[in-house]
Amino acid sequence: MASKSNVSKSRSARDQTRALDIQIQFMEGVVRRDPRYVEALQLLGDNYTKRGRYSEGLNVDERLAELEPENPLVFYNLACSYSLTEKCDLAADAIEKALTLGYRDFNWMVKDPDLKKLRAHPRYKAIRETVRSLKSKDE
Repeated sequence: MASKSNVSKSRSARDQTRALDIQIQFMEGVVRRDPRYVEALQLLGDNYTKRGRYSEGLNVDERLAELEPENPLVFYNLACSYSLTEKCDLAADAIEKALTLGYRDFNWMVKDPDLKKLRAHPRYKAIRETVRSLKSKDE
């Protein structure tokens, strides 16, 4: 027999998943009506990723990169999506562009689970060197 605690946790996880699916459906509707609504696209991309729908999140992040070509956070998120979909060369390109555009949350970058596959890629060594260089310039 399942304990009350396990049943409660299972129900809570189901409720969270259901709520996330409702948010995704709502944001999909908003984006259909206004495909250039950046904030809605950002929320939709984040929710796709939380739900494990990485390819759909990548599609959104690619659209955002077209709409916001100078936004470092957009390219950081694009790098995350590429890493999650095992496109590590593209992830490296995107993270390098994010750094060039001014992304500086280095502490998060080295522990972000979305970048795990990129951190295992051979090009990441050069990215680490770029980060070290940027840190020393910022100090």
